[in-house]
Amino acid sequence: MKTAFLFSGQGSQYPGMGAELAAKFDSAKMILECGSDILGYDLLKKLTDSTAEELAQTRLSQPAIFTVSLLALNTVRENGVENCAVAGHSLGEYAAMYAAGMLTLEDAFKAIKLRSAAMAKAAESTHGAMAAVIGADSAAIEEVCAGVNGYCVPANYNCPVQTVIAGDSAAVDEAVNAFTERKIRCVKLAVSAAFHTKHMESAAAEFKEQIAGFAFGKPNCDFYSNLYGAKMTDFADMPSYLAAHICNPVKFTDELNAMNEAGVEAYVELGPGKVLSGLVRKTLKPAVNTYVENAETLDKALAAING
Repeated sequence: MKTAFLFSGQGSQYPGMGAELAAKFDSAKMILECGSDILGYDLLKKLTDSTAEELAQTRLSQPAIFTVSLLALNTVRENGVENCAVAGHSLGEYAAMYAAGMLTLEDAFKAIKLRSAAMAKAAESTHGAMAAVIGADSAAIEEVCAGVNGYCVPANYNCPVQTVIAGDSAAVDEAVNAFTERKIRCVKLAVSAAFHTKHMESAAAEFKEQIAGFAFGKPNCDFYSNLYGAKMTDFADMPSYLAAHICNPVKFTDELNAMNEAGVEAYVELGPGKVLSGLVRKTLKPAVNTYVENAETLDKALAAING
């Protein structure tokens, strides 16, 4: 069965995530030790002891989610699950790059540390907001965003019935009001920044310079891109790609459709929560759509895959 591994993005974190996988599987020790050395703190302690508020901070949430994604990746591989493709949602692309052999474990953790710091700094210097728009098509959403006073744009094309908008706080509020008047549901997100917009341009420039010397390999499987909404084929300048990735929309719906058209039959989300498996369910009707975040979900996923 042609299987794609999907990797969770920021916002999927919760206290205690990954603790069970860390305790159950020997391979976790290498990941936790490497990450702790590079990040400068005890990763397992952060996963088990941090409050929801602490985990929501970009400087911690990105490394923490990345770590749990790698723990889940190792557990499915130890159980014989193979993949032909990888994709991640925003932050999840870094776990996808590691899974595809494009970055070493050390460089992947270094990249996450630098990225989270740059994005947190950019967030602190801007006054942005994000909101999920539910039940409207992308054309209608783009029309409303273009008509408000100030900067507001689609930032995440998540599935046919959900798009996240982002931009100046006042402009996002105006767009939310416009959708509400049309009886279209909106949910403001608990963030204080407009990720995947021009608000992140300073972070993108800083990060690009910092990773200029990193060695990126070519993927050992198909790699699907948020930036293009399709399988990526040009890996010659990854620092420029990853900088653009920070301040441009996530085209996740297009990625899923592209994987489906390429014959992918099973989608396995690796990392905390089940956000991406929900997006798959709303976009496609694959043979298998499952997720792994602990021992129980691992057993269910293996049963579904080996069915």
